[in-house]
Amino acid sequence: MNAVTAETGSRPLVHSLYSVPSMNCANCIAKLERGLANTPGIVSARVNFGARRVAIDHFPELTVPDLQAAIVRVGFAAQPIRDPASTESHSATRNLVKATGVAGFAAMNIMLLSVSVWSGAVGATRDLFHLISALIAIPTVAYSGRIFFTSAWAALRRGRTNMDVPISIGVLLVCALSLFEALTGGPHAYFDGAVMLLFFLLVGRTLDSAMRDRARDGVAALLKHSPPGALVLGENGESRWCDADALTPGMRMVVAAGERLAGDGVVEQGESNFDLSLLTGESDPQRRHVGDRVEAGTLNLDAPLTIRITATGADTTLADIARLMEQAAQSRSRYVRIADRAARYYAPAVHTLALLSFVGWMLAGAGWHQALLIAAAVLIITCPCALGLAVPAAQIVAAGALMRKGVLIKDGSALERLAEVDRACFDKTGTLTLGRPELLNLNAVSSRDKPVLLALAQASRHPLSDGVRRSLEMRQVVAAPIEQVREEPGFGVRAVWHGMPVSLGRPNAGELPGLAAAFVIGNRLPIILRFGDRLRPGARDTVARITAMGIDCSIVSGDSAASVAKVARGIGIQAQPELRPQEKVDLIQKLTASGAKVLMVGDGLNDGPALAAGHVSMAPASASDVGQNAADAVFMGDSLAPVAIAVAAARRTMRIVRQNFALAIGYNAIAVPLALLGMVTPLIAALAMSGSSVIVVGNALRLRSAAR
Repeated sequence: MNAVTAETGSRPLVHSLYSVPSMNCANCIAKLERGLANTPGIVSARVNFGARRVAIDHFPELTVPDLQAAIVRVGFAAQPIRDPASTESHSATRNLVKATGVAGFAAMNIMLLSVSVWSGAVGATRDLFHLISALIAIPTVAYSGRIFFTSAWAALRRGRTNMDVPISIGVLLVCALSLFEALTGGPHAYFDGAVMLLFFLLVGRTLDSAMRDRARDGVAALLKHSPPGALVLGENGESRWCDADALTPGMRMVVAAGERLAGDGVVEQGESNFDLSLLTGESDPQRRHVGDRVEAGTLNLDAPLTIRITATGADTTLADIARLMEQAAQSRSRYVRIADRAARYYAPAVHTLALLSFVGWMLAGAGWHQALLIAAAVLIITCPCALGLAVPAAQIVAAGALMRKGVLIKDGSALERLAEVDRACFDKTGTLTLGRPELLNLNAVSSRDKPVLLALAQASRHPLSDGVRRSLEMRQVVAAPIEQVREEPGFGVRAVWHGMPVSLGRPNAGELPGLAAAFVIGNRLPIILRFGDRLRPGARDTVARITAMGIDCSIVSGDSAASVAKVARGIGIQAQPELRPQEKVDLIQKLTASGAKVLMVGDGLNDGPALAAGHVSMAPASASDVGQNAADAVFMGDSLAPVAIAVAAARRTMRIVRQNFALAIGYNAIAVPLALLGMVTPLIAALAMSGSSVIVVGNALRLRSAAR
C-alpha cells in the first residue's frame, strides 16, 4: 500500500492505492467510487480505470484489511499497491487469449460434428455426435466462460447486474437444454451455438483488453531517472556510498560529472552546467552556482559538485511529477467509452425480454421445454456480440492502418477521445522541433579535417558530439585513426592525430550565443561549431491541417520565452513559455474545465503529467520513456505529419463505429420479434448473432485505408 499522509481539517488523511483487476466496464467506476465513499472512515475514492486501480483517501484508523473488506463489499477483489510506480501485469489479457483459443478450437470441432447432423445423420449416429459435442463443449464452456460467469456472479451477489449476466444465463441455459436433448436422444442440440457465442464475445473482449494493455505506466519510467543512491560525505570528510532510501535531508553528497542527482538540494561547492530537460524541457544546459537549487533526476554535465540535500524520496520534485501524472491519469480514466455508454441499459432490457418471452409462452400453453428454448433464443439473439465487436473491431483495424503510417495507438479509447478534440497543445523542444542539437555550419570544416572531427565526436557521448557525429555520418565521412583519446568532463575530448594534439570541447569564450563547440587541430585557430534545434519536417503543414479541422493550436513549453517565440512566429500560433510541469497541468485543467477537449503533444520527462492530464495525448518515438508511456499514441520518424493523420483517422473511425451500432440495432430490430414469436431456434439465433458480427467486422475493415 502506498500511504501518503495529508491534512484535512484537524485530522490527517492517508492516501492508499489498491489494484482492482476485475474492473471491466464503466459501471464498475461508479460502483466503486460511490460504494467506497459511503464507507465510514473513507473520505474519497477515485478509480483509474486504465490502470485497474483505485486511490482511497481515508482516516488512519482504517487498516489494509478494513479497506480490502470495503472493496469486497462493493463487489470486487483488491490488493494493496505497495509501490506507487508498480505496473499491472498483463495476466488478464493472457487469460483472455487462452480462453479465446480454447473456444475457437472447440467451436471448429463442434461445427464439424454439427455439419454431419445437418447433412442428415439420424438415430444412433446423431445421438453419438451430440454426446461427443457435449464432451467438447461442457469443459470448454466451463474454462472459456468462467470470465463471464465470475463477473456475473459477483454482480448478482451484490444485487446488481452487468453485461455478463445475460451472456452467462444464455450460455448456461443453452448448454443445459442441449445436454438434456443429448442424454434423452432429442433431435436438437445447440452446443455449437453456445461455444461460437463465447468465441465471438471473447474475441471482442480480448481485442479491447490488448489495446488497454498497451498503455504502460509512465510513473515507473519517470522514477527510473532517480539514481539508486549517492556518494555522501561524513563529518570527517570521508566518503561512503548511501542507498537512495537511506538518504536524509542535511546530508552532503558528491555528484560527479555525468551523474544524476539522487535528491533535491543546494549547491555548496563548485559550479557546473545541468541538463534540466526533465523539469523544463529546455534543451540548452543551465549553469548552477553555489547557493543555487538543484533537483533530483537532473543531470550534472560538466564538473563535480558538493550538494547539501534538502529533500529525498517522496518529497523530491521528481516524485511530485510522478504524483501529478498519477492524479492526471485518474482524472482522464473517468472517460466512459462509447460501448459502455451504449450498454448501460442493455442488460435490463435483455433480461426483461427473455423473461416476458418465457412467461408469455407458458401462459399460451407451451410446455416449459418449449418456453425455455424460446427464452434461450431471445437471450442469444440479443446477446451483445455485435455490440461488443462494434468498437474494438473498428479500433483494431484503424490502429493497424495507423501503424502502417507510423502511429502506434496504445489504448483503444484513445481513438474515441482523439476524434473529440477541439484544442491542441504542443510542447516545443523535441515535439515541434527535433529536440536534438543540429550542426549548422559544417561547411566551416574542410574535407580533410572532417574525418578527425568525426573521430573525436565518436569518442564522446555529449549531446553536441552526437550532433556532430550524425551530420558527418549522414555524409558518409569515415573517421580518421586517432590515439591517446581521453574525455575530460566539462572540457571535451582530446586526442593525438599524426603527432598533433586535437580536441573537441567547450569554447574558451564563455559568452558565445547559443550552443557551440570548439574544434582545434594543432596550433590552428579554433573552428567554432554552432548548433541549433530545427523544426520537425511538416510542422507548419501539420499545424495548418489541424487548424483547418476546427482545432485551436498553441505552444505550451518550459523553454525560455525567446526560444519559444521564435518557433511560434515560424509556425504562426500562440505560445506560453517557461511553464513548469504543474503549470502545464493547471493550464490543461483550466481548458478542460471550460469545456475544451485537449490534445497534448509532448516528448519530455517534464511533459509526462501534461500528457496524462490531456483528454488524449501523443508523443514522438524520440520521446523519453516517461513521455512515451504517458501518451496514448506514439508516432515514428522525424515528421510531425502523423499527428494530423491520426486525428483525421480517429474521426473516420468514430463514423464507422456509429454505423456499426446502427447495424447492430437494425439486426436486433429484425431478429428479436422473430425470436419472441418462437420462429427462431437457439441454433439459428447463434448463427444470426454470428452473422451480425461478421457484418460489423466487414464494415470495420473499410478503415484499412483510414490513415491518409
